[in-house]
Amino acid sequence: MSRIYNFSAGPSMLPESVLNRAKEEMLDWQGCGMSVMEMSHRGKEFVSIAEKAEADLRELMTIPDNYRVLFLQGGATSQFAMVPLNLLQGAKKACYINTGAWSTKAIAEASKYTEVLVSASSEAESFTTIPEQNSWLIDSDAAYLHYTSNETIGGVEFQGIPDSKGLTLVSDMSSNILSRAVDVSKFGLIYAGAQKNMGPAGITVVIVRDDLLKGVVASTPSMLDYSLHAKNDSMLNTPPTYSWYLMGLVFGWIKSRGGLAAMEAHNIRKAEKLYGQIDGSGFYSSPVDPRYRSRMNAPFILEDDSLNDKFLKDAKSEGLVALKGHRSFGGMRASIYNAMPEEGVDVLVAFMQEFERLNG
Repeated sequence: MSRIYNFSAGPSMLPESVLNRAKEEMLDWQGCGMSVMEMSHRGKEFVSIAEKAEADLRELMTIPDNYRVLFLQGGATSQFAMVPLNLLQGAKKACYINTGAWSTKAIAEASKYTEVLVSASSEAESFTTIPEQNSWLIDSDAAYLHYTSNETIGGVEFQGIPDSKGLTLVSDMSSNILSRAVDVSKFGLIYAGAQKNMGPAGITVVIVRDDLLKGVVASTPSMLDYSLHAKNDSMLNTPPTYSWYLMGLVFGWIKSRGGLAAMEAHNIRKAEKLYGQIDGSGFYSSPVDPRYRSRMNAPFILEDDSLNDKFLKDAKSEGLVALKGHRSFGGMRASIYNAMPEEGVDVLVAFMQEFERLNG
């Protein structure tokens, strides 16, 4: 059976060359006689894998030397608690921008540990836009400003780095990390689950500035303390070794494709083709403010929602899967992360045109 085009929001498709490399090395990694899954995480073989992965990520993102890169468990959801526990450092409040479902979850979790000030929210607009920055209310006494750079469900993405007005800037980049270049030095902390652009589920990257590795809230569990993970090179306990290995292969794949500049150009082309089809038709529509449309997750609605099930069934027969929109949104959603080839979007656009011709 040939591989399908998987438009899932996560876990998402992985580069085929990465899967083939993992297949080749499944039983015997580089002549050592064992699988990566069988290695001691403290053995020289796996330590070399971990060190290469970190070095490649640092190169791809141009991460400054005064930042630590942590490879953790618990997904980005665990970071919703770890961020306030580690970054409050005596402050009594934190600022959050609410632009969708994942921002809302981060706010709810942080509220267990501190006073959360929602500096701006697009909830009144059904999370289809991002509030103008000149309307944000940022408290200078807050410990940090948190935002979600790309909302996977609603398809809203920041197209630049917001002005934190001097506060430590924190971002959940789970669904658009490595899709474009960012200036890491403008952030105190970046975190991202792997299962969209970096690898399989089970591992999360945290990039944190050295000066923030102190003053954790008292009684914080050891596994939620960034400083302990940093001191133990992300091996405070047994890490998800195979996910770490696969993530390293993805980093190598991105480097081989020309790095983040090439990846961004690739993603722009895909998004332009898909949104061009949506906007050029009366049969499909996007509810998202065009200024903030995500390059990674494109929700769209059929003019006649009674055709939704047929659209999904017919798409699947053409090898186009996981296009159903999130239950809170409805309609369709095409997630076109780094590993989605441009021809996958071409096939989807051609299918959408033919479906409209037959059913419009």
